[in-house]
Amino acid sequence: MCGFAGFFDPSVGGSSEEQAQQISAMVEPLIHRGPDGSGIWVDSCSGIALGHRRLSILELSPAGAQPFQSSNGRYVITFNGEIYNHLDLRRRLTQFGRQVLWRGHSDTETLVETIAYFGIESTLREAQGMFGFALWDKRERSLTLARDRMGEKPLYFGWQGCEGSQRVLLFGSELKALKAHRAFRNEIDRKVVRQYLQHGYVPAPASIYKGVRKLAPGTYATFRSDGEAEYTRYWSQPVPAGESECPRPLEEWVGEVDSVLGAAVKKQMLSDVPLGAFLSGGIDSSTIVALMQKHTSHPVKTFTIGSENASLDEAHDALAVAKALGTEHASLIATDADARKIIPLLPQVYDEPFADSSQIPTILVSQLASRSVKVVLSGDGGDELFAGYERYHLAQKTFGLIAALPLPARKTIAKLLRADRTGRVAARLANMGRFRDGRKNLHDLIIRAAQLMDAPSAVAVNQRLGFRWQPYENPALPAEDCTTSEVVRARITDSLAEMTFDDLTGYLIDDILVKVDRAAMSQSIETRVPMLDPDVVALAARIPMQHKVTPDGNKRVLREVLYRYVPKALVDRPKRGFAVPLHDWLRGPLREWADDLLSPDRLAREGYFDPVAIDQVWREHRSGSANHQWKLWPVLMFQAWLDDQDVMPSAV
Repeated sequence: MCGFAGFFDPSVGGSSEEQAQQISAMVEPLIHRGPDGSGIWVDSCSGIALGHRRLSILELSPAGAQPFQSSNGRYVITFNGEIYNHLDLRRRLTQFGRQVLWRGHSDTETLVETIAYFGIESTLREAQGMFGFALWDKRERSLTLARDRMGEKPLYFGWQGCEGSQRVLLFGSELKALKAHRAFRNEIDRKVVRQYLQHGYVPAPASIYKGVRKLAPGTYATFRSDGEAEYTRYWSQPVPAGESECPRPLEEWVGEVDSVLGAAVKKQMLSDVPLGAFLSGGIDSSTIVALMQKHTSHPVKTFTIGSENASLDEAHDALAVAKALGTEHASLIATDADARKIIPLLPQVYDEPFADSSQIPTILVSQLASRSVKVVLSGDGGDELFAGYERYHLAQKTFGLIAALPLPARKTIAKLLRADRTGRVAARLANMGRFRDGRKNLHDLIIRAAQLMDAPSAVAVNQRLGFRWQPYENPALPAEDCTTSEVVRARITDSLAEMTFDDLTGYLIDDILVKVDRAAMSQSIETRVPMLDPDVVALAARIPMQHKVTPDGNKRVLREVLYRYVPKALVDRPKRGFAVPLHDWLRGPLREWADDLLSPDRLAREGYFDPVAIDQVWREHRSGSANHQWKLWPVLMFQAWLDDQDVMPSAV
């Protein structure tokens, strides 16, 4: 894994020396993604410049340095990621009669030589891995940007500069590289701010900046000197199966998952440097570690972060799994003070506002792992592929209750509850004698009812459960239409299947994978996600829902796989996870910091948020009358990011 950047200036302005200086400036902020070396390639006549920062994983010699030219001289590539089946691709070239005088054994060389012989689309369909890359075709004078199927690796791009002939196409692994180019306009997209507050992350294809986008997963885009651009989708996410009337026996699916996931794990253990795994003690990470240990004769290095708060600590669970599997385990009990030290670094690490608070322990465990290894495997993707999130089942249960009322009646109730912006009605009901003992819970229940009452389906309930701010209460300015729009997919008839599909194509890509990639790369280590191997994704999509969710628990088929390797008692227990106590921090050690960022005068001066709405939520949280951490954290992360905009990011 590495980092790359580049620009394409069809106007061909500037000398070769100027362009070399500019591309060098773009890759320098990516040093945390590639501390082992750097390189640039410039064709001033064509206006193209490519730059690269290298984290050496395969082929540690200079033979793996980038940018890399194909042996026929036609293509130049700068590449971030890993191609796990690159040796198979080399054999395929040989079978087709292509004799390559290989300069080394890097997957970058394999990728560009395969493209040179088979073409871009055919190569992308065959390549299995995680990647983003930029490829310059000297003959056609065209630039191609490509991204892996599941969006594991980031790729930003956009036309910047003045309108007309002075516009420059900027691209790179992180936004900080684009910002280093003199043409970058640094203009925040206010419509995206509204979407960010709703989700807690910036949803694709947008970025926080106007004119800059994320390339969609499973897509490549080709840009030509005449300004024409062509986008091609070479892969699409398979639609998960619903319940089947005549399903195959569970045991058959368990055996197939064990085999296919095991093969993916084995492929992703390919490395010329030390390798390990994140281990939380949950089903997903434990399964990955079990299969890693199956495929090696040496103890796998595993890493866990624990908490001094016993109710949030998962270190004991992870240690028990590590002992059962025989791994070489390392854990660190992080204090609240340790965790809070990460907060000032978050704007630099994530480049744009990002409000998943588990970003904090993810950076901490990455710091721990970086002391011993350069590559880690993780269990991310298991919840989305195998229907593991509790909110899926909460959404179905909730909709089953509210659907007893006709939708028009529910819309009226929701409208009345939402009109009570001060919460007075909810407070009065909560203070009635029969409810007084549980008035805080009742108050929260009434607020939740306002959010969910008019949802037309269980899928819509699930979407709203994931929102930080509901559309009707979003404080981003300028205010827009507050109508809630629900995504409807006619070809998915099973509600649980549709919920998992939503997360696979949204939350997983824009939240989970962003969180892990930026956290690990801030510590210069590579993360790999075997669950997202295309064969595993295709298999998971075929498994009927009754084998994923049963009365015995979620992720049933994955549980059965893990039973083969560790005692059931270590599998069938509640998953705690490392959560940070934001609600308490914001009333205590972070209060002064939050007071400054949420100052009504400041919010009014900056003009991004309604200061009255924010102040009401902040006062309620400070007083302890409500827990608004999920609403406040996105606002605070935006404000902290905004403070950081005049400072060039650097490695943590």
